[in-house]
Amino acid sequence: MLARPNRLTRGAEYKAVVRRGRRCAGAHTVIYVSRVVTDGPARFGFIVSRQVGGAVVRNTVRRRLKALCFESLDAVAPGSDVVIRALPSAASASFAELRTDVTRCLARRTT
Repeated sequence: MLARPNRLTRGAEYKAVVRRGRRCAGAHTVIYVSRVVTDGPARFGFIVSRQVGGAVVRNTVRRRLKALCFESLDAVAPGSDVVIRALPSAASASFAELRTDVTRCLARRTT
């Protein structure tokens, strides 16, 4: 689970990352990465809309994405803000497919 300092919490923070961040699209996710001036920890936010599925499916997808971000926390540069938007196909994607999407985009955008 991601610790409190590693999470985006305010709507304005999400909006800033989505508007100003660099975008990387995968088969099941769209990832936005924005470098912040401060050297604080990397922070993550998740957008899983109703188009993905019902509440149980959405929460499952969100938990999988959080676990993947926790795994790749060391690979993300400090001071990066990352927002991951799940596409409807994420509901039927396996954990390995989501891992491939997330790690590929994070490796491209956070170096």
